Amino acid sequence: MDLLEVEKVSKVFNQNGVPMPVLKEISFRVQEGEFIALVGPSGSGKSTLLRILNGLIPPTEGRVLYRGKALHSVNLDSAMVFQSFALFPWLTVLGNVELGLEARGFPIEARRKKAIQFIEKVGLDGFEEAYPRELSGGMKQRVGIARALAVEPKLLCMDEPFSALDPLTSLALREEVLMLWEDKSMPVNTIIMVTHIIEEAVFMADRVLVLSTHPGTLVADIPINVARPRDRKDPVLNEYSDRIFSLMA
Repeated sequence: MDLLEVEKVSKVFNQNGVPMPVLKEISFRVQEGEFIALVGPSGSGKSTLLRILNGLIPPTEGRVLYRGKALHSVNLDSAMVFQSFALFPWLTVLGNVELGLEARGFPIEARRKKAIQFIEKVGLDGFEEAYPRELSGGMKQRVGIARALAVEPKLLCMDEPFSALDPLTSLALREEVLMLWEDKSMPVNTIIMVTHIIEEAVFMADRVLVLSTHPGTLVADIPINVARPRDRKDPVLNEYSDRIFSLMA
């Protein structure tokens, strides 16, 4: 069934009283269980669209339906992973992961137990009392992923989650995210990810949505018809990457 329906979504920001169109009449659907990647040039509104899908900001026109109901506020069935990690430096790993649970009213013992469970899921057991300043970039992003997963979302939105990491760490985390997504014991089964790396989108996603720029419009919705697990050296993946690059060039 459709988890998300995006119907003619447009977004206009005002800068010093001047309207700035960012998105124009974006429409698509997301099936439950899909991994969707959003790609496009800088200024195509990818991150803005992701925030609209998550309910963090409203569209100027159009609407987003979640399980058939119009989304008017933050979707509590979803969670966000940010490019910049978005960790509070005065909180430990455990404290940062507990934040979302605390905001949703979990009692202290329940949220501690659940936070520890997801810290272990992302391979950070033993670092519960560490502070962000003591962690590498990859470890910080694992904390962000654990915090998002701890609230047990059905939909995980990821905004360029690997772009601030070195290539080897980024590669390892991509594999870990795919393993978590494929883990049937995990509540989250649908991911929407913004990335500027075409090869990353093609390797990870079931479908790649390509946006144009100024304002962002949907120019292509490309299914990646390659069986999993995938080999990043597969020439078919390279063909998909070349096709998407030509659309963005």
